[in-house]
Amino acid sequence: MEQITLALDTLFVLLGAIMVLAMHAGFAFLEVGTVRHKNQVNALVKILADFSVSTISYFFIGYAIAYGVGFYEPATVLNEGNGYSLVKFFFLLTFAAAIPAIVSGGIAERARFVPQLVATAALVGLVYPVFEGMVWNGNYGFQEWLTASFGAPFMDFAGSVVVHAVGGWIALAAVLLLGSRRGRYTKDGRISSHPPSSIPFLALGSWVLAVGWFGFNVMSAQKIEGISGLVAVNSLMAMVGGTLGALAAGRNDPGFAYNGPLAGLVAVCAGSNIMHPLGSLAVGSIAGVLFVYMFTFTQNRLKIDDVLGVWPLHGICGAFGGIAAGVFGQQALGGMGGVSFMSQLIGTVAGVALALLGGFVVYGVLKMTVGIRLNEEEEFNGADLTIHKVSASPERETSSW
Repeated sequence: MEQITLALDTLFVLLGAIMVLAMHAGFAFLEVGTVRHKNQVNALVKILADFSVSTISYFFIGYAIAYGVGFYEPATVLNEGNGYSLVKFFFLLTFAAAIPAIVSGGIAERARFVPQLVATAALVGLVYPVFEGMVWNGNYGFQEWLTASFGAPFMDFAGSVVVHAVGGWIALAAVLLLGSRRGRYTKDGRISSHPPSSIPFLALGSWVLAVGWFGFNVMSAQKIEGISGLVAVNSLMAMVGGTLGALAAGRNDPGFAYNGPLAGLVAVCAGSNIMHPLGSLAVGSIAGVLFVYMFTFTQNRLKIDDVLGVWPLHGICGAFGGIAAGVFGQQALGGMGGVSFMSQLIGTVAGVALALLGGFVVYGVLKMTVGIRLNEEEEFNGADLTIHKVSASPERETSSW
């Protein structure tokens, strides 16, 4: 029975890893549908290349920083216990690789390709694992201190803060250092509209992400015995709450409608294992509305050219989800309890601070040394032709005789 349970644990985590891996296709198509046609190829290549670099960086550096585990033993040792330790790495890698995938959407249409890959290696190998290890592996005594001080550790079951808020606030640093797209904001204060290039692709990306998210959340238990229908239904309720909240606040705008479920899912990750489904519905609905207003405020008032709105979506809604778990996870609101509001607040602020610091350091160094932005002519021509020498939809076909 012990061998069967171990095999099931391995299969359980492997299926979760595959589902979250599929989410990276969602990241790709969400970006493809949002950027202009001349940058669609770059969006597709970036997500794949970033994932590959993330794998190398996390395998050799990041995973050891977060968990103190390396992979230099013989294969006979690595495969012990059905290779559970290997599929656990695979699963957590897909989370780590979400960091550059999130950043990619914010810096789209004007970022240089190779410097972004260098940033990916640094973020996944050195920045993200520090906070990941603090929260999910008890490194540096952070969780012990919170438990001793406030009665409970920082709860982030599936990464509202560890993954999404960290990715979103790193993206904010990158976007601020990069600057807005050419012509986006005029000197006389007007805003040049860049509508999504393909609503169908944007919608496809959102659906792929939403489906994969059930692996992201449910499989975060990492053991078959920890599987929870509560996590699944909480994710579902947050998803539909986010959709309806964004649909109402965004006045039926399809871009908001398809980002709404993602906002809800981002926010529910932290407390999906302890909240009541009605609490998750409330959290998701608030996150959907929050995304719409923060996206509009960011673009129109702050004039921050965050192309996909990844700071409002992941950064703001992720931080909200981390704090909300300390409210809606309480038994008084139908939750499971065992959570402290102060621990949630402090843990969230710590994640945001580390992400901002890491983002400004990594992108700041790259900006001062090799540069992180395409020049005006390259940006005008588009990243597809500039970087990849091909467009997504050639205007004419050639034939050979």
